Amino acid sequence: MKGFTLIELLVVIAVTILMAGWAIPSLQAFTARHQVATEVLRIKTALAQTKNTAVTRRTDISVCPSRDQEACLSDWTAPLMIIQGRADGGSRGADEPILKVLPASEVATITFRNGSSVIRFPATGWPRGYNGTFNICGNHGQAAQVVMSNLGRVRTAGKGEC
Repeated sequence: MKGFTLIELLVVIAVTILMAGWAIPSLQAFTARHQVATEVLRIKTALAQTKNTAVTRRTDISVCPSRDQEACLSDWTAPLMIIQGRADGGSRGADEPILKVLPASEVATITFRNGSSVIRFPATGWPRGYNGTFNICGNHGQAAQVVMSNLGRVRTAGKGEC
């Protein structure tokens, strides 16, 4: 008769548990790094699309976080709404069409320049006065920064502070 003995089976189970105990924290850290990297890409994409659309259409284009596609929030983890217009007063006007909505974030928090809720690009593509740094804080201490200059250039600045 061939098969495993109880001792052999218990050894295999013990080794499996040890391997899982070692792998699960590494997997959680990898997932947290991936979420932050995905968020950096989401913000850079929204800013690039907003800038390029403003230059192409030769008009003001704004990006802001919004859950209802009407009012702009200061919570940058909300879906990002790109609109044609200025979004004066922190909300979309009736004559300001929505061009695109990017999905909500999965990271813990995202802050931008003292709670600013709108970034506006004029036809030149230079968001003067809207420059600043996005601080992205994920799980397990993972963080990143996305910096936008007065000329609309976007770059990552390494690890941020949470």
